[in-house]
Amino acid sequence: MAKSPMAIRFARGAKGLPVSRFLKIVAIVAALLLLSTVAISWLIYAQLDNNTRTDEATQRALDADHGARPTAAAGKAQNILLLGTDSEAGLGSTRADTTILLHLAANRRSASMTSVPRDLMVDIPACLRPEGGRSRAQHAQFNWAYQFGGAACTIRTFEDLTGIRIDHHLVADFSGFINVVDAVGGVEVDVAERVRQSRYGITLRPGRQTVNGKEALTFVRARLGVSDGSDLQRVERQKQFMHQLLAKISSSGTLYNPTRLYPVLDAVTSSLVADSGLDSPAELYSLVNTARMIPPDRVRAVTVPSVEDPDHWGRYVTVKRQAKALFKSLRRDTALPKHLYNAYRPDGRVADE
Repeated sequence: MAKSPMAIRFARGAKGLPVSRFLKIVAIVAALLLLSTVAISWLIYAQLDNNTRTDEATQRALDADHGARPTAAAGKAQNILLLGTDSEAGLGSTRADTTILLHLAANRRSASMTSVPRDLMVDIPACLRPEGGRSRAQHAQFNWAYQFGGAACTIRTFEDLTGIRIDHHLVADFSGFINVVDAVGGVEVDVAERVRQSRYGITLRPGRQTVNGKEALTFVRARLGVSDGSDLQRVERQKQFMHQLLAKISSSGTLYNPTRLYPVLDAVTSSLVADSGLDSPAELYSLVNTARMIPPDRVRAVTVPSVEDPDHWGRYVTVKRQAKALFKSLRRDTALPKHLYNAYRPDGRVADE
């Protein structure tokens, strides 16, 4: 039986080449494409890996004071302290402008974010200074701890306040915050009243709008001239913004789209200082992916219960009974006292409960 012209062409491969030679060419091209993909992936990973700086100084300081730290909690729950510093602001000293404890439940079905008011009056322990020597133990506002002894002193102060052992920490400055927001294409926020920042020449008018990096920084940092001007009110805005940012990353498919994911990872890793357990792209991606798998309505946003300090104008002290209950729940990885937290809808807005 005679073969058809199509069968003959297929049998001889492309352009009349013998099948064996044709298959060899296909195999070589496929191998080259695979090698190119692997090489490009390796270069991208190496770039991201080089971006992130390991916070070795903090680890040395914590190791030196290991006997004064709380015992690590049993089980697989994780406590990660997120620190935002004001080093970009051109101030004479660096302080922790934002401090948030990210608590991942052992079963990874829920999480919480606990904000510490920067103006909360606390007992700051004697801390090793980066340049050598120790700071003196003193009663001062929480954000000064970073100025006295860097991230290690902030961690020690937080642990003394709460009894919660910190497993990991991440430190980012203002420029990093700006870059991350720009990398995701801006974040939608609801501006309650006019906000102006002369440093960047930015004015935010009331209403829902998508803000870029510098506008977002203005939104989360503004205090004077906004609402009651309190730090607690600013903390609430920061919590809502973090939910909006996470909702934007999840809803836009960023984690599954390489062209969207790389700019975000590049912005994040370029601005971060991390401990040795979170100082690689793989570890950071695992953390973000774990957080993404938790439904937004299972993420609780909490502020350490605080009231105005009668002895220090414009400062705060904890509401002892409520704070004690909160810290106990976090240590034991149990449900938080419901009256203390905000719940959020999948779009990142506050839900009524």
